[in-house]
Amino acid sequence: MLKESTHCSRACGGKQGAGWLVLLCLLVGAGCAAGPSRIDRLAWEQSRLIDLTHSFGADTIVWPTEQNFQLVVQQAGEMPGGYYYASNRLEMAEHGGTHIDAPIHFAKGGQTLDQVPIERLIGAGVRIDVTAQCARDLDYLITIQDFERWESAHGRIPNRTIVLLDTGFARYWPSRQQYLGTELRGLEAVRVLHFPGLHPDAAAWLVRERQVKAVGIDTASIDYGQSTTFETHVVLLTQSVPVFENLSDLRNLPHREFNVIALPMKILGGTGGPLRVIAVVPPSH
Repeated sequence: MLKESTHCSRACGGKQGAGWLVLLCLLVGAGCAAGPSRIDRLAWEQSRLIDLTHSFGADTIVWPTEQNFQLVVQQAGEMPGGYYYASNRLEMAEHGGTHIDAPIHFAKGGQTLDQVPIERLIGAGVRIDVTAQCARDLDYLITIQDFERWESAHGRIPNRTIVLLDTGFARYWPSRQQYLGTELRGLEAVRVLHFPGLHPDAAAWLVRERQVKAVGIDTASIDYGQSTTFETHVVLLTQSVPVFENLSDLRNLPHREFNVIALPMKILGGTGGPLRVIAVVPPSH
């Protein structure tokens, strides 16, 4: 790891590549797009950083049975000591907005959020574009055949990759009606949810055949809206593959040859939590 980190540091410009460039290279050293030999050809200082995170606010979409995100102002003003001071309190569900599902969410005895290895959250990424299929069918289930078609066009999904599923649904955010299929709240709403997801057989294929690090999607759940058994969650999380949900617009990503950095709040014992996700796209894309 020291050798790779040193190599990445040199690629960032050695002594000249100070600050966030060096930090970025050290982070991505855990999963550079094609290993240390590739890093020589990546000008990190020219790379595009694409934020894949929805902002948290009053209109943040949460699961229908959860409470809305709230930012509660505690202090905002001039203090007796002559300085300005502001401080807020957050009230939020673990699984609202752009967030991560830790294995414990659907796997008894699985890793809690603070136990998810950081190596699972950083690495090479691919974007699987299924926007056309999802435009035709709001309840579309992404299949093994979708992955095979992608590989026919773009090459094999590398092992130990972070797979991002682009359904196009991020464009509906923050409209609950369009994004979830309903404005209703509570258990009644869960029965009428409509949005795409990943078929459990396709999830098992990603784990078995490509040993993926993590899987992300731009919908409210990795299981489609009408799921009642959440099999895809079970397939992935019982194999310690974390899930990223409610990603923002993925359309500006290339199909492959980019890196993902997905860092959640480190919540002791958490089943999930808010996630800041960025993609690092080299200048050649």
